[in-house]
Amino acid sequence: MPIKYLKRGKPESDRALDEGKTKSVVEATLKDIEARGDLAVRELSEKFDRYSPPSFRLTVSEIEAIVSKVPRQEMTDIQFAHDQVCKFARAQRDALHDIEIETLPGVFLGHRNIPVQSVGCYVPAGKFPMVASAHMSVATAKVANVPRIVAATPPFNGEPNPGVIAAIAMGGAHEIYVLGGIQAIGAMALGTELIEPVHMLVGPGNVFVAEAKRQLFGRVGIDLFAGPTETMVIADESACDAEMCATDLLGQAEHGYNSPCTLITNSHNLAANTLKEIDRLLEILPTAETARVSWKEYGEVIVCDNHSEMLDVANDIASEHVQVMTDRDDWFLENLHSYGALFLGPRTNVANGDKVIGTNHTLPTRKAGRYTGGLWVGKYIKTHSYQRIVTDEAAANIAQYGSRLCMLEGFVGHAEQCNVRVRRYGKLNFIQYISPKSFPAFCFCSGSNRHQTL
Repeated sequence: MPIKYLKRGKPESDRALDEGKTKSVVEATLKDIEARGDLAVRELSEKFDRYSPPSFRLTVSEIEAIVSKVPRQEMTDIQFAHDQVCKFARAQRDALHDIEIETLPGVFLGHRNIPVQSVGCYVPAGKFPMVASAHMSVATAKVANVPRIVAATPPFNGEPNPGVIAAIAMGGAHEIYVLGGIQAIGAMALGTELIEPVHMLVGPGNVFVAEAKRQLFGRVGIDLFAGPTETMVIADESACDAEMCATDLLGQAEHGYNSPCTLITNSHNLAANTLKEIDRLLEILPTAETARVSWKEYGEVIVCDNHSEMLDVANDIASEHVQVMTDRDDWFLENLHSYGALFLGPRTNVANGDKVIGTNHTLPTRKAGRYTGGLWVGKYIKTHSYQRIVTDEAAANIAQYGSRLCMLEGFVGHAEQCNVRVRRYGKLNFIQYISPKSFPAFCFCSGSNRHQTL
């Protein structure tokens, strides 16, 4: 029996139309920022955030004054979340090792893990002050030993949000700018008269922020291609109830008006009851105005015949957040291969992952989980290889193979790089290299600085 959709979301064609409009706006805005720099950035901030301070960069004294407004309990909570994120990030960093091995006598190969030299961290705060995003981007970059960490966050209700600024400062940002949207992304990536450009951009944001990062990729690095928040609940009747499923779906739908949320189950009864619970919760949820739109246009309920079918559908959708509440959670952990992050069992939930438990909440969306994981300390690390040959015998030996393989491909100049090593370091008196018909064969004599065409 084919899978059943008790509810479908907005057609893909309509979603593509929305994305096309966003692309055009972002492209024009980035061109304006590149052409007019700080002036364009200020005009955009005035237009979209009604915010135009003497300087968008906070001074040390301004940071201290803003952070002093954070109540003691809130600061304690921010510190706790910061510590959890850093604890996990340090464990991940410790798993990355520089290596060097001797592959042949006298031939040493290795790699070094080197941090990106500058990173721009975007911390959303326009609609909701995303305190947790500062931990995920800034603090993780600090653990990775990035030398220059720039943070940008929009004003919240016309001024810097104290909790967000506290988390950014606690994370170790070297520069903090109160800037949002495309203007923040463009300024950090392209640079302005006052802001030196960074090498990499990280952090979540709205559709305009995500599209700006996409268009700038290549000019700078990015953490991943991210779209609106997505959540998926994989559930059967053994481990949870309709209220829990509905709560976990709407808990992420409140992020924005286009946040996909999907229930996959093998229980028609659980699916129907979850739909009823969602209707009930939308009558009392304070953020229902946003969540209702997401659920109406992007919510889906899929009923499958069995767990294997549920697995296949989940891997195909490749959702950002996947909440698994079944009688075989470990089986899903072992067999799910395309997702952002897993939350296993009814005691676990996506909100803990978003805010405090320690794993990173910047995760792949729009099926990107098929080829990448989320932001982690390793995203800030570049792994660079190196080679070292320490004996004459090794140099001549490798060069013989290298020369012949270069000539096989027709690269004569490449081959000569190898040949000169044979002449310098080899003990052979005569080496003949057979080339393609379009190239001559060469004869090299030990100790000679020249080659002769045969």
